[in-house]
Amino acid sequence: MPESSNPYSVACYCSTFLAPEMHHVYRQITGLKNFEPFVLAQKRLEEESFPFPEERLELLPRPAGWKREWRRFKSRRIKDAPPFLYDREIEYIDQLLRDRGADVLHIYFGNSALQLLPLMEQSDRPCPIVVSFHGADAGVDMDKPAWREAMASVFQKADAVMARSQALVADLEELGCPKSKLTVQRAGIPLDEWPVMPRTAPVDGGWRFVQSGRLIEKKGYDTTLRAFAKFHEKHPQSRLVILGEGPLMPSLKQLANDLDVTKFVTFAGFVEQGRIRMEYGWAHAFLHPSRTSEDGNREGVPNSMLEAMATGLPVLATEHGGIPEAVSDGVEGFLADENDWEAFAVAMHDLAASERTWTQASQAARAKVEAKFERSRQIDELEDIYRQVMQQKPKNAVFAA
Repeated sequence: MPESSNPYSVACYCSTFLAPEMHHVYRQITGLKNFEPFVLAQKRLEEESFPFPEERLELLPRPAGWKREWRRFKSRRIKDAPPFLYDREIEYIDQLLRDRGADVLHIYFGNSALQLLPLMEQSDRPCPIVVSFHGADAGVDMDKPAWREAMASVFQKADAVMARSQALVADLEELGCPKSKLTVQRAGIPLDEWPVMPRTAPVDGGWRFVQSGRLIEKKGYDTTLRAFAKFHEKHPQSRLVILGEGPLMPSLKQLANDLDVTKFVTFAGFVEQGRIRMEYGWAHAFLHPSRTSEDGNREGVPNSMLEAMATGLPVLATEHGGIPEAVSDGVEGFLADENDWEAFAVAMHDLAASERTWTQASQAARAKVEAKFERSRQIDELEDIYRQVMQQKPKNAVFAA
């Protein structure tokens, strides 16, 4: 590992480094200023999209495939409890943290913290530990007693707990996390990568809407399609572009066909960041009618929405999760209740009814991201949290319960 000018070292545990939708994690890790990051991961993905120095990336030894499957089967079907890592895996990570001289361990996502709970429970663990929650990890499986009990231990043993929105902080408090350990640590958007894009309101009713993200239940794409079909009745020149892929693609295409808007909806599938920026530049508004899914999956503050806002796109979204912390109804756009596609269609009409309203919402969207979600400021706040836990519990200290 080469010499570093940074005085401190942070180990970032992310079981998969990185899934395509995890740009926000990559930005945070690579944006650190005074901490040298090294990554611990079980699996490496998307290397071209997320380049990272090999000497600062440790792929952990994984048990044989049948052992992993047995662990998953035993935890889900027999115990109905979180799948903790094996003792040898914990010992390996522990020694790695000591050898690398980690000053802090940052565990990305609450479900990964559950896996690492045996490490967190060690009284002689090598360094303080912070855990960041991003949305689904505070809801999925939390109706199960064993999972709730394990998460209570995570809250007890973590030295700091971070959440991406105030709404998520409230969720974690309800799960039992001590308020004294909780901090809002928002997603950071690099404004230079998402500059304001000049656009004008359409004069022929050719409104162009865009939504971007995984095609899963909580993103509310069916609400989008139903609302767009209603809007399209009065604005036949309007178009909708959906960027992303996921398990709901076939059913959403069928819904578009049933609503008779197939010719006016583009399902672009997975696209690179450059194409996303182009689509945002062509669009007039960003849609994101999020909902809480049946398994408890909720949003924090959607990154795709913040990126769109940074370019000056007004937002039409729902009163869900941390979205109202970025979008105030009637300011940066309009909000509707979850699953209310008719109200969502009304919001689309309201935005399109006045060029002045649309222009003001566009300006306000960019201003909100500058004020609350700019990356450099969020990195400073994150590093402050690292320093605080280092002062409270230095590495190689005894971490009593």
